[in-house]
Amino acid sequence: MKNCIADGNTIDFTATAAVASGAPVLLGKVVAVSLGALAIDEVGVGATSGVYELPKVTADDIGQGTQVYLKADGMITSVASGNTLAGKAWAAAGNPSDLVWVKINA
Repeated sequence: MKNCIADGNTIDFTATAAVASGAPVLLGKVVAVSLGALAIDEVGVGATSGVYELPKVTADDIGQGTQVYLKADGMITSVASGNTLAGKAWAAAGNPSDLVWVKINA
């Protein structure tokens, strides 16, 4: 097939702020998980599919399979308003907990 550009599992991006390895990055409406640590203006690669353990708002009670959202500060939340869809919770993460497994872009 001559028109296949990529498999869609990763995306190259330029960091607009420092990014830690494993941190979620919002690229428009696409959530990517950085595969390495980056300084501002460095080009890196982010995963766009898969399940990742990501930081969440501690007080949120997130049920397995529910939609979760990425806040501007990089935290996962159950609150849709003002946030971007990140994917689905792969496992429940109750209150209090600091982490949730997320199938990104699902």
